Amino acid sequence: MKILCTGSVAYDYLMTFPGYFKNQILPEQLDSISLSFLVDTMVRQRGGVATNIAYTLALLGEKPLVLATVGQDFEDYRLWLEAKGVNTHHIKVVEGEYTASFFANTDLSNAQIASFYTGAMAHAAELSLKTLSEEKIDLVLVSPNDPAAMQKYVEECQEIGLAYLYDPSQQLARIDAQNIRCGVENAHSLFVNDYELGLLQKHTGFSIDYILRHVKLMVVTRGKDGASVYSDGREYQIPAVVPQSIADPTGVGDAFRGGFLKGMAMGFDWQTCGQMGSLAATYCLENRGTQNHCFTMEQFVRRYRQNFDDHGLLDTLL
Repeated sequence: MKILCTGSVAYDYLMTFPGYFKNQILPEQLDSISLSFLVDTMVRQRGGVATNIAYTLALLGEKPLVLATVGQDFEDYRLWLEAKGVNTHHIKVVEGEYTASFFANTDLSNAQIASFYTGAMAHAAELSLKTLSEEKIDLVLVSPNDPAAMQKYVEECQEIGLAYLYDPSQQLARIDAQNIRCGVENAHSLFVNDYELGLLQKHTGFSIDYILRHVKLMVVTRGKDGASVYSDGREYQIPAVVPQSIADPTGVGDAFRGGFLKGMAMGFDWQTCGQMGSLAATYCLENRGTQNHCFTMEQFVRRYRQNFDDHGLLDTLL
């Protein structure tokens, strides 16, 4: 299965605050809020939704492609991705721009305050899926990106006849309601977390039943409570895999998508796909940064079987 990941490619600047944000917020003064947090640590990591998902897919033996725009500071990142098995041929460098950047501050409860600098991602709408006709793409991931690019890729998928997974995520606050409706109604799959599902429903007026009549598959991630997978009139409950330790929640949802999509590419049932996503997410949670988790296929299958019964299905991964 050839999977094309569209979306952000970014550097993540991850900081830790040795306290609780909630203790610094005065509800009666929210209209004049002014906060500054002295952080203990900061690291720069490779990130971005498209490349995070592609990274986990590559760990699991897939050869995903990425379509995105990046800045003049990308070359080391490109070499890293290619070494891991990600196809970067369709990542375009925009001269005079820097790669998009994500700034996240995490407190002791794993609450986050974050900002995102668009940078070269603002040029993503200049790319077109129509240039990839020779790649024979099976599934396009329309993940958080420049809003104009997301809508363009949705329209091109419909025009060309490409199946796409709609993953609006943090861009729900920026995408026009009508474009969200269009993205959902014509998608093969919809991936959101539980909060984003509520926000999507608020913006579109769509009920759960309406959404499920239009998509083949909907996945709702629920953090420590696992995930729910909806398809063909059934709901599958996916438990979270208990982490050995918690290092950083950033990118956990992207890792879940990578694990789930590997199962989907193998033709596995939805329960198994969800459980693969759950395990991949936990690997990410146990590491600081979005692309620092690693495992061999043997290690992944062994740990999967410590948590779930695959009835021998995952032997095909070995």
